[in-house]
Amino acid sequence: MSATAHDVPVIKVLPEPEGLPEPLPEPAVEELRLETVLGALSDPLRLTIVRKLLLESEAFDHTCGWFGLDRPKSSLTHHFKALREAGITRQRQYGLERRSHVRVADLDARFPGLLELVAAWDPDTP
Repeated sequence: MSATAHDVPVIKVLPEPEGLPEPLPEPAVEELRLETVLGALSDPLRLTIVRKLLLESEAFDHTCGWFGLDRPKSSLTHHFKALREAGITRQRQYGLERRSHVRVADLDARFPGLLELVAAWDPDTP
């Protein structure tokens, strides 16, 4: 994890490659609702998914297998869908797989500072 001199996590924003498939249905920026976003982030697994995307992304977007989560595929599908429908992540279909990334610019525009809080969250601290 990258950090500044104040040990604040640095959010990784990778450039969008050309020729991507169209995103799956998601709310427009002006339709993002704080209560919906916070509701989706209230689940510790979804919070972990978003934090990992913000801090550890190795590519523009990632499949659910990249996260290394020991959960049934149906459970992961539900969590990724909840994040997309809340407007937190953007998903694209690549053949049989879906890849996700965080809508950093959109969320920063609507809810400044929210993603910094997510990035700073430590799952091991009560």
